[in-house]
Amino acid sequence: MSNGTFERLWIYGIFRQILRIKEEPPVSETIYLGANPQIGSSVSLALPMANRHGLVAGATGTGKTVTLQTLAEGFSQAGVPVFLADVKGDLSGMALPGQAHAKISQRVEQLGLKDYRQRPFPVVFWDLFNRQGHPIRATVSDMGPALLANLLQLNDTQSGILQVIFKIADDEGLLLLDSKDLRALLSWVIENSKELKSEYGSLSSSSVAAIQRKLLALEQQGAEQFFGEPQVELRDLMQTDFSGNGVISILDATDLMQQPKLYAMFLLWLIAEMFEQLPEAGDTDKPKLVFFFDEAHLLFEDAPKELSDKIEQVVRLIRSKGVGIYFVTQSPLDIPENILGQLGNRVQHALRAFTPKDQKAVRAAAQTFRTNPKLNTETAITELGVGEALVSVLDPKGTPTPVERILICPPQSQIGPLTAEQRQQQLQKSPFKGRYDAVIDRESAYERLKQRAESTHPERQATATRPRGRPRQSVFEAMAKSAARAIGSSLGRQLVRGLLGSLLK
Repeated sequence: MSNGTFERLWIYGIFRQILRIKEEPPVSETIYLGANPQIGSSVSLALPMANRHGLVAGATGTGKTVTLQTLAEGFSQAGVPVFLADVKGDLSGMALPGQAHAKISQRVEQLGLKDYRQRPFPVVFWDLFNRQGHPIRATVSDMGPALLANLLQLNDTQSGILQVIFKIADDEGLLLLDSKDLRALLSWVIENSKELKSEYGSLSSSSVAAIQRKLLALEQQGAEQFFGEPQVELRDLMQTDFSGNGVISILDATDLMQQPKLYAMFLLWLIAEMFEQLPEAGDTDKPKLVFFFDEAHLLFEDAPKELSDKIEQVVRLIRSKGVGIYFVTQSPLDIPENILGQLGNRVQHALRAFTPKDQKAVRAAAQTFRTNPKLNTETAITELGVGEALVSVLDPKGTPTPVERILICPPQSQIGPLTAEQRQQQLQKSPFKGRYDAVIDRESAYERLKQRAESTHPERQATATRPRGRPRQSVFEAMAKSAARAIGSSLGRQLVRGLLGSLLK
């Protein structure tokens, strides 16, 4: 390279940096949420307190989704990656700049926003069913027996047997990667129940068969696509773009919401994986990742107390990993009290008080805020307009601020979904295009048990078939990858599996 060429590139680089400084305001230590123009007060979320978790609540149609969008944009601008579930399909528009609208212009003027500009945000789309985004998968082993038992809605006896079956898989060296691995192991346990009884106790064939039936029903609902490899890498959910904006990972949950148990268990699994794999962070200037859990009540509906207790533990402990969790739901009563007490940042949209149950929810919501002597919180909750909310956040010392009634800042990106064509354009330029699309089917429990059956009963070889998929890796490659994964996360895995009641090693 000639000296002249080098100098031109150097000058060009400096010029780009100057442009970037002019176009991009310095990263703020707070996220502006909104203000009350009548009294001149405003509310901002301090980034060092953002991993103390939060709650966005309110009745349908009161503005929760737009508040979620505003928060996600604020975190992205601060360089914080975001993972959120899009249950209505409305949030995909964040990939495009907002469009001029009279109501947005009015809100900008009311709040006196001088530097407001409409802009897109870096977005990556994900979908468990590989329809509206990159496929996102987990192995059966990583899901673990506790979450899987809840997903399959097993009774106590069946749950106990599933725990033992996972222990048998460990002892036999059988990898449980996808649903066919678990199906093969369940059949093998039934066939060998007499031999297994001396070491593992009685394994009722009827109970194992019941687990098989429930697994089959789950597969028929589409859950089979979720189990398998390649499993999503957490680092791919924790990216920033070339400008330093946090990438917003949007899980399309429009179809997933038809299976609320799978939705809830998947998100809980993802939180557990974060806790397992991320190192301790201590107090940080901003979170490493913020996680929005929409329709949060689904996580706790019909969950046994043991699982709820362990969810509480994970929520409490994951804060030390630099992860903030924000629950989005209709009423604070949807969240167990011991978890609600950990949510330091609160945004409460309107609630209706038509029935005694509604009135109880209003009182409960009002009691979660620090009192403001100038505001009747309980009355205000029923009077809030769309896009208006009661807000209390943690100050830099970790103390809740008095509740304020504010107008929420409008989003800068498009409100509403992308078209199918626009979504495909985003997927085509995704940095993860092609990484997760093809299923990897390496040697695991299904193949190992099939080999055993063929060696014991050669006549079965002609009829046994292997499901379609990519050619599996060699045994050496499979062992090497398994060993690398185990070395990298064995300590964390033991801890999180203890929290979630798994027997995996």
